[in-house]
Amino acid sequence: MALGQRLELKQGQGLVITPQLQQAIKLLQLSNLELESVIEQELERNPLLQRDDSDPVSDSDGDAPVESREERGELTLGDSDTAAANNDMDVSRADTYGDDEPVVREKESALSSDSDGPMVDWSKAGKGGSSFDGDEDGLERSLTREKTLAEHLTDQALIAHFSAPEMAIAQILIDAVDDAGYMRAPLYEIADRLGCSLALVESVLRTCQGFEPTGIMATSVPECLKLQLIERNRFDPAMAALIDNLELLAKRDLSALRKVCGVDDEDLAEMISELKSLNPRPGAQFGAEPSQTVVPDVFVRPDAAGGWRIDLNSDTLPRVLVDQKYHAKVATGARSDAEKSYLSECLNQANWLIKSLDQRARTILKVSAEIVRQQDAFFVYGVEYLKPLNLKTVAEAVGMHESTISRVTSNKYIATPRGVFELKFFFTSSIASSDGTAAHSAESVRHKIKTLIDGEKSSGEILSDDRIVELLKEAGVDIARRTVAKYREALRIPSSVERKRLIK
Repeated sequence: MALGQRLELKQGQGLVITPQLQQAIKLLQLSNLELESVIEQELERNPLLQRDDSDPVSDSDGDAPVESREERGELTLGDSDTAAANNDMDVSRADTYGDDEPVVREKESALSSDSDGPMVDWSKAGKGGSSFDGDEDGLERSLTREKTLAEHLTDQALIAHFSAPEMAIAQILIDAVDDAGYMRAPLYEIADRLGCSLALVESVLRTCQGFEPTGIMATSVPECLKLQLIERNRFDPAMAALIDNLELLAKRDLSALRKVCGVDDEDLAEMISELKSLNPRPGAQFGAEPSQTVVPDVFVRPDAAGGWRIDLNSDTLPRVLVDQKYHAKVATGARSDAEKSYLSECLNQANWLIKSLDQRARTILKVSAEIVRQQDAFFVYGVEYLKPLNLKTVAEAVGMHESTISRVTSNKYIATPRGVFELKFFFTSSIASSDGTAAHSAESVRHKIKTLIDGEKSSGEILSDDRIVELLKEAGVDIARRTVAKYREALRIPSSVERKRLIK
């Protein structure tokens, strides 16, 4: 057979992810803070984009027409007329949660009674930035901010009569201190890096450990406690033995501690009380990065018609638009092909960004509405009625892919009458029922376990994991003992043996 070259044309189909589609996918999984940062970058890069500073339309009485609510990102579940106008989604309180479960109308009416009242404006929380424009006390806040731990230690090092080499070592040691006040870098590595002896580094560290607060720059928890006891003149051989055996104290093995320390019950109780008065995190009292208040992306509140009203938080939705006047002005002055091409590219990117933001908002609203519909019993009766739910169920209900649901529910928060939750909270694994009825969610089972253990104080009975399994099976939950132990440990509840020691 002769070898040769030839050209062939073949037609096929393939999935090509364009840069615009990649941007839309990326916007879906961003939190509101990350999205704001991306929008700021686009505003700086694209001259045709500008921020829309106009106030959103307010709906104080809730009687606006359906069209205006939909434009503002609102959806009402439970009202047949409104739900039909919003993708035919309808949720009614007449849904049954089990044939043998009582319908507690008192709770439902209590939630619906204040449905007409104003909602708490969580969106205002956590937005106290410091600036000179429109913020008169921004300068005062910046001048009166709390001193950080590193600054506090550096101020003391400057008056510690260090030589120049010792001051350099002290600064490196201070930089290696974590937020709790502990030295986390090995001293031999610091000596190696600075080209000095380990003895010199240890000498500087001993001096730094005399700084305030007492116990700072310790290399371990026992050393931190030891430094504080030495300052109080309470570090004796018995206390040293107690610090060396903190694991026995954590297990509440008091008989072993008495033997190790060589003291009686009264002295041991006094030593433990002294130990509890110490501060194992001396650096935590100093300024750190302020925690950001969670700003919900979606609001859920009872509707007057008996369902749930779902609103997007307009404060977390960036409002940008294309400056058509500027585009028309620049377009008339564009002469070269490069200028026209750049202008066309900016216009296409601006239009696609606005379209992607609108699609993101609609997708969040649609997915949130389905989650509320699926978990309606939780909003009415509490965590014990949280249903098992997975991404596939929601994806099939809204006609989207599971990966899209996963991106939409990442870093998104929903404010409900029962608190603020991440959307991921409502996706829980299922645990089979012992009586063959509907399965239980893992979160509701964890709540049952915590409730049983909290009831030990009133009943006087310490429940073992095996006993908890028996009680849960009587309540219709088929669960293994190792699963109970795993959930108990996740709740940071000690074992029955340790709880008995705590009572004693």
